[in-house]
Amino acid sequence: MVRLKALLIFIGFVCAMTAQASMILIPMDETQSNHLKGYGIAFWALEQEVSVDWLLNYRGGSFLLPNHYSIENECIIRGVSHIMIADVQASQILDEISHPEVNMEAVKLEVAPRVAVYSPAGKLPWDDAVTLVLSYAEIPYDIVYDKEVIDGELLKYDWLHLHHEDFTGQFGKFYRAYRSATWYQEEVESQNSSAQFMGFQKVSEMKREVALDIKNFVLGGGFLFTMCSGTDSFDISLSASEVDICEPMFDGDPADPVANSKLNFENGLAFSDYNLEMNPLVYEFSEIDGTLDHRAIKPINDFFTLFDFSAKWDVVPTMLTQSHERVIAGFMGQTTSFRKEFIRSDVTIMGDNRNLPTAKYIHGEYGAGQWTYYGGHDPEDYQHMVNDPPTDLNLHPNSPGYRLILNNILFPAAKKKERKT
Repeated sequence: MVRLKALLIFIGFVCAMTAQASMILIPMDETQSNHLKGYGIAFWALEQEVSVDWLLNYRGGSFLLPNHYSIENECIIRGVSHIMIADVQASQILDEISHPEVNMEAVKLEVAPRVAVYSPAGKLPWDDAVTLVLSYAEIPYDIVYDKEVIDGELLKYDWLHLHHEDFTGQFGKFYRAYRSATWYQEEVESQNSSAQFMGFQKVSEMKREVALDIKNFVLGGGFLFTMCSGTDSFDISLSASEVDICEPMFDGDPADPVANSKLNFENGLAFSDYNLEMNPLVYEFSEIDGTLDHRAIKPINDFFTLFDFSAKWDVVPTMLTQSHERVIAGFMGQTTSFRKEFIRSDVTIMGDNRNLPTAKYIHGEYGAGQWTYYGGHDPEDYQHMVNDPPTDLNLHPNSPGYRLILNNILFPAAKKKERKT
């Protein structure tokens, strides 16, 4: 009898140990209390050299991690919803995902990408959605700018974001509205001083060299992400690398009067067959941008829809479109969206404005690297203006628009191991 009781106790102990949770599931569907910090947990685990399974299209793109006390503790501290599951449950989930008829996939993330943000050191009267969400999600990044890029420091990094920027040398085309503002005058002076210090006659020449170096960063295997004016102005700078497109108030001499006929669209990454807006008093770079299309509709009708891709065959766009919502509220910017008629045929449209002739979210490959353009300035501020306060992401922990930015942050971790040195 005593032996039987001892045996039963032993069996119960073994069963309890067998049932003990050994994996942590971070759901990314509607049950998640803080989606944005969920990405931060995944990135933090990669920094600790713990691999993460990204479960594409499973409960909104959930994360599966080993049951380490430190990971559970981080989830608790950061307010991230998580579920402790046993090995057998994890295996069942992975088996379900692997079924050929199910549009899901498990992607192994192994190494945290090295992240840089191209941004000026001075404080300008606008903020940047990417740096806001990186800080909120507690994902570390370094700041680089023109000198660091020209000095070849991008080789240290895997992922680069271009802060709200004008690569055409026209100082954001803020001349008409802000030429008397102190911040604008200081920015012009700072940019001109930097250009001269680095041996360039004009800011436009410096920015073109920077744009070419960034393009080569992508060519060599880097991952580029940018929003708002960092999208079309970057592409325009590449296409106009042999043409003067700046009027005298920007660079001291007239623009080429036939500049539009001299653009080489093959040098860009995303767009072709567009015309530049040559009037320096018009707050627009070219006809690529769909801002005027958006102004023609009410904000309540401004939204974009994410496309559904095959998780097993189109893994990259599937990763980049993970979200708990497929229809996302729109938001404006200097470059709000991209008119489809000017998007090259080799570019993947991942999200478009169904009631407008524009795309919001596009992606492409160049050489060994990849790039993503995301139209608009702030996913949680419909019309963010100069001098407006930055968005408080504590009020938007489940923002689907901000999730798209963080998808791009984790994306390189799926292809990084062979590149790490």
